[in-house]
Amino acid sequence: MIETSAVGTPKLTGRGAARRSELFEDLVALLIDEGFVQFTLDDLAARLRCSKRTLYGLANSKEQLVRAAVVHFFRRATARVEAALEAEPDPAGRLAVYLRAVAAELAPVSPSFFDDVAAFEPAAEVYERNTRAAAARIQQLIEEGVTAGAFRGVHVPFAAEVITSVMVRIQQRQVAAATGLPDAGAYANLAELLMHGLAR
Repeated sequence: MIETSAVGTPKLTGRGAARRSELFEDLVALLIDEGFVQFTLDDLAARLRCSKRTLYGLANSKEQLVRAAVVHFFRRATARVEAALEAEPDPAGRLAVYLRAVAAELAPVSPSFFDDVAAFEPAAEVYERNTRAAAARIQQLIEEGVTAGAFRGVHVPFAAEVITSVMVRIQQRQVAAATGLPDAGAYANLAELLMHGLAR
C-alpha cells in the first residue's frame, strides 16, 4: 500500500504527547466512520470533547487535519498488510493474502469517508499514491509467482496495467458507482479474479 515515507502525520512528541496521540486516533476513527466534509473544526472539537485550540495543536487547519488522518489511516493499514504478507511464504498464496488483507483494511471504512476523500484533492492524492504503490506491489508479487512457477506465464506488465486500471477506478469511486460494491468488496472480487486467472 502507501509508501512508509509519506508525510502528513502530526508530530506527537513532547509534553502531552500521549493525550495528543489518543486524540488523533479518535479523530481518525471519527472520520473513517462518518466522513469529514460535513464537519467544521467546531464540530470536530465538540465530537472529540476538546478545544479548537487543542485541534490546532495537531494541525493548522481542518484541511491539514484531514490529510494527516488519511495519511495515518493508509500508513497503519500498510503496516498490517505487509505483516500479513510477511507471514505467507507460498508464492501463489502471497498475492491472495495481499489483496485480501487490503480488502480487510478497507472493510470497516464508511462509504462517506471514501466519497469525501475522492472529492477532496489533498486526500485524493494520498489515496491515489497509495493505489499506485499497491499496484506496483501486486506486479512484484505476480512476477515472484511466475518466476517460482506458481502462476501461469502471463505477460506481467500487461497484467499489472489491467490491475492498476481497476484499482484506480476503485480509488476514484467509479467501481462503486457502476457496481454498488464498496472498495473492500471490489478488492475481494479482484483477488478472486486474479487468483483464478493466474492459476496453473
